[in-house]
Amino acid sequence: MSTSTTTSTTGQRGRSAARPAGRTPASSLDVDALIDDPKTRIVVCCGSGGVGKTTTAAAIGLRAAERGRKVVVLTIDPARRLAQSMGLTELDNTPRIVKGVSGPGELQAMMLDMKRTFDEVVLAHTDPERAKAIMENPFYQSLSAGFAGTQEYMAMEKLGQLRAADRWDLIVVDTPPSRSALDFLDAPNRLGSFLDGKLIRMLTAPAKVGGRSAMKFLNVGVGLLTGTLGKIFGAQLLTDIQTFVGAMDSMFGGFRERADRTYQLLKAPGTAFLVVAAPERDALREAAYFVDRLAADTMPLAGLVLNRVHSTGAPQLTAERAQAAAEALEENGSQNGSTAGSPSGTQGDASNASPTAPPNASPNASVAASVAAETLAAGLLRLHAERMQIMDRERRTRDRFVSVYPDVPIVEVGALAGDVHDLEGLREIGERLGGRR
Repeated sequence: MSTSTTTSTTGQRGRSAARPAGRTPASSLDVDALIDDPKTRIVVCCGSGGVGKTTTAAAIGLRAAERGRKVVVLTIDPARRLAQSMGLTELDNTPRIVKGVSGPGELQAMMLDMKRTFDEVVLAHTDPERAKAIMENPFYQSLSAGFAGTQEYMAMEKLGQLRAADRWDLIVVDTPPSRSALDFLDAPNRLGSFLDGKLIRMLTAPAKVGGRSAMKFLNVGVGLLTGTLGKIFGAQLLTDIQTFVGAMDSMFGGFRERADRTYQLLKAPGTAFLVVAAPERDALREAAYFVDRLAADTMPLAGLVLNRVHSTGAPQLTAERAQAAAEALEENGSQNGSTAGSPSGTQGDASNASPTAPPNASPNASVAASVAAETLAAGLLRLHAERMQIMDRERRTRDRFVSVYPDVPIVEVGALAGDVHDLEGLREIGERLGGRR
């Protein structure tokens, strides 16, 4: 499945025609075809928190590498799950090779370091003297360390850097949890609004306008403005901002241009967005938001990864039948226990003897063993009934999503018994992404 064939229909939304009772059909997402396609250069995994998005990104990266791709996984989420699952002690702004990849490809992983990325941009696009002045500026240090929106813009910068380096034929991006995962789509517009804002224009105006009279006039206006702002924010902060803006002025156009270029890269045919969700109401509500947002921005949605889907080896045994059988066993066990404790029960009844009891066991011991076996069987039946109820709830939740988004391809990934903490676990997830239940 190439990205182009996937994206032609996934932006559509609408109620599908009435379908027969049971599981609602949905088109299947072929993850292997997606990552095997050499035209696929970027895969962006997005979704709410706690749905296995980081694990999915890592598993896709590993599977692609073991199928021959040269892959780098970039995480924006500062959690350490990605490093731990790949056997790395830490992740930073430099791609690190993941050892243990068994296929012909190569896998590297890294975590966005917002400040280092900002520093790299400054060093790459200005002379050393100005770069030193910028990086020593207190306002720049605050901005690069955690100013609102900086992380999203730096994610755009780093993605653009990785793609421009052309060292990897596939980049897998693990975005932050919750709706902020798509905030980097707004980074170019937000940056443009900031750079075109009245405050920035006023602060940079004296440096841009020539002529002594013009400078005198503007300096009077700026002086009045800065005097007022100085009372609000503090004179030193305002001085730091003016110094920062003056030093960065020559770079502002480059920031906007690169952000716009990366934004267009995300819309290009070689990019595929995967929305990751769990089969739960809240998670699929968030997934619906992502699907709508990607469609509104005409971003190439490849499909939905539905994680942690429960299954059973005995689907023919319904929850109702399992519950009824458990109740019957418990009732029978209760009667046997009462018989064993009564005087008449001490004589023993061959029909009550447990087939697993020793030949020389007393009648009471045989009955007790039978009761224990029936109690265990009843407990297992109740667990099965609960599993079937969970599966039914997941199916109905999934079907509601499919009824609204019938053209979004879906791959279901079965739930594992435990957490993924190594490459073997990632391989198992990768195989399930590839279609094995």
